[in-house]
Amino acid sequence: MKKDLLLLSGISAASLIPSMAQTPEGEAFCLKNSPKPNVIVILADDLGYGDLQCYGARNVLTPNVDRLAESGIRFTNAHAVASTSTPSRYSLLTGMYSWRRNDTDVARGDAAMIIRPEQYSLADMFKNAGYATCAIGKWHLGLGDVTGRQDWNAPLPSALGDIGFDYSYIMAATADRVPCVFMENGKVANYDPSAPIYVSYEKNFEGEPTGRDNPELLYNLRHSHGHDMSIVNGIGRIGFMKGGGKALWKDENIADSITVHAVDFIIAHKNKPFFMYFATNDVHVPRFPHERFRGQSGMGLRGDAIVQFDWCVGELIRTLEEQGIADNTLVILTSDNGPVEDDGYDDMAEELLNGHCPAGPWRGGKYSAFEGGTAVPFIVSWPGTVGEKMESDALISHIDLFASFASLTGAVIPKGNATDSRNHLSTILGQDRTDREYVIEQAANRTLSVRTKDWKYIEPSDGKPMIDWGPKIETGYLSTPQLFDMRENTGERNNVASKHIDVLFELQNILRKERK
Repeated sequence: MKKDLLLLSGISAASLIPSMAQTPEGEAFCLKNSPKPNVIVILADDLGYGDLQCYGARNVLTPNVDRLAESGIRFTNAHAVASTSTPSRYSLLTGMYSWRRNDTDVARGDAAMIIRPEQYSLADMFKNAGYATCAIGKWHLGLGDVTGRQDWNAPLPSALGDIGFDYSYIMAATADRVPCVFMENGKVANYDPSAPIYVSYEKNFEGEPTGRDNPELLYNLRHSHGHDMSIVNGIGRIGFMKGGGKALWKDENIADSITVHAVDFIIAHKNKPFFMYFATNDVHVPRFPHERFRGQSGMGLRGDAIVQFDWCVGELIRTLEEQGIADNTLVILTSDNGPVEDDGYDDMAEELLNGHCPAGPWRGGKYSAFEGGTAVPFIVSWPGTVGEKMESDALISHIDLFASFASLTGAVIPKGNATDSRNHLSTILGQDRTDREYVIEQAANRTLSVRTKDWKYIEPSDGKPMIDWGPKIETGYLSTPQLFDMRENTGERNNVASKHIDVLFELQNILRKERK
């Protein structure tokens, strides 16, 4: 299994990059006569395939992201594993499909660690390859040992340091869920002892206002559906929280805060290889970008949040260049899942699109089994190593980053870990356009799809055709099999399952074998 994980199918190491050579038995690549490259994964949140200028966005400019694309490769057929946050991130960081476990669905804010310390994470792999490692920004993969039992007023007994990250500065969960505090190395950052923190996802604390009962206190954003529990910074959240004081974040400063910490980490580690997992909050709800980005897009708060995300990217790239390490840094920019407009706050995201298509040419969006749920932007830049202004239509998946990075660094993956990840380093670095044989996609209700270069199969599901609790998104759920010929460019609207029984059976068989 390990050998299968780390081989480049049909490609010799010598043909990949001159500074790389194959290790004994062809299990991995290692760098010869050159320093190991730094690796930065920039993971946006709910950023759609069509939300960036270089992917055809309208009404919003993203010059820093576009510059990154011009210096490298823009992929047009890249996929997240899932159309929601937690399972998508779990798969990227473990190399294992989230649907193989029953506890990887969208996590509440006080969830226990979903990536367990006994698992071998992507950070573990980099750490054991001699890298300094960090996670900065949104986490949403749980903290502590037991759900709902964290003591937020003390160091957590298990946190990111237990899964390979040397340094972490993260949002405890995600922006619309309590607790609304940053965690630095397993402790609440800027902890205020005068305002101890208590969190509950069961009931409110006596005397604490909520968005439902005290809408007059929602001075920054009002909810459109849900998000009407505890109020922090004039915005209603999911879950109940008491305390926090000076540790509570201000939403308009989140991007600045995580970017400053990322820049500081780059500067502090410029003389040794590092791996950075930089997960921004943009453009997830609640969207409340800093004042200096307001009105920059013409699409309201959601569009302005995209501009803010672009600024974050620019600050990281500027720092790499100023520190003289840009040419030795591999940067991958992507998103955790597809887009959503109205995801719980009255920010006029739907009304202000003005012709902008967040999912680009794809049907559906976040939560969906259609391509809009998992087709994501994917940009690779490594000046001097990766060619400039390239475009690749190769079929790729986040699931393969683990094995591909292991090949890049010469790391060995312990048996039984990252079992779904395959080495597609040559495709990621633009040395060829070898497609993954197929990618598997997971919708919000755990419906699975199989996507090959030419076909898309969605398994039968009893779910409703439209999300019925808020967003106006087609789910892609149907009680009978769906098969789409992706060469037709009809946006998954022509179900040909009855016309291509042989293809349908082939893709169903793939799913059956994967589930085993």
